[in-house]
Amino acid sequence: MSISEEKIKQHLNDIKEKIKKAQNRFGAKDKNVELVAVSKTHNEDEVEVVIKLGQRIFGENRVQEAYSKWPSLKEKYSDVKLHLIGPLQTNKVKDAIALFDVIETLDREKLAKKLQSEMKIANKSLPVFIQVNIGNEPQKAGVDPQQAVQFAKKCKNEYGLNIVGLMAIPPLDLPAGPFFAQLRQLANEAGVENLSMGMSKDFEEAIYMGATHVRVGTAIFGSRGQIIK
Repeated sequence: MSISEEKIKQHLNDIKEKIKKAQNRFGAKDKNVELVAVSKTHNEDEVEVVIKLGQRIFGENRVQEAYSKWPSLKEKYSDVKLHLIGPLQTNKVKDAIALFDVIETLDREKLAKKLQSEMKIANKSLPVFIQVNIGNEPQKAGVDPQQAVQFAKKCKNEYGLNIVGLMAIPPLDLPAGPFFAQLRQLANEAGVENLSMGMSKDFEEAIYMGATHVRVGTAIFGSRGQIIK
């Protein structure tokens, strides 16, 4: 199954319009809400279609997959920013720091230590989000919500990381709103301004709850397995 470039353009414009409407509707029009286009499973040519339509912030789940397409794209489009939005193994930290511009998935102290050491070597200070397991789901990564504030402060004060926000994925089978509200409260307590929350099905509600970054893939690129033509 394929999806046309014109359809992708329509999807992207629709998402941006919905973001603007949500900001106006919920009194957040003065807040900058960034659209992170989730490009996992899509190849270099498909991603370039979306770049040419003006999108400049993308999210990838896996370091290895990102290296299969992004080095050449970032060389060609130097203003593109790439977020790591999937789990990060400590043995991939050096590669992640070299390619990504933002790390959204810091979830444990061992990883914080490794990010500290590798950023020092690379002479970088990438923005980092703490991933919170907001629904306390055993199958998901993330810091326990009760430990999130303390962990964020430790990462900033002890490890010197540039902690800019919190990130979470609410449980799929429950209303997302209460979890978004809880994440916003945790961010306030941790003293960070950014909230990466909300995906294709619930990003408008996330904006209402204070999201600064929404991660949208399917609503832009189409269903997984579709090919852009």
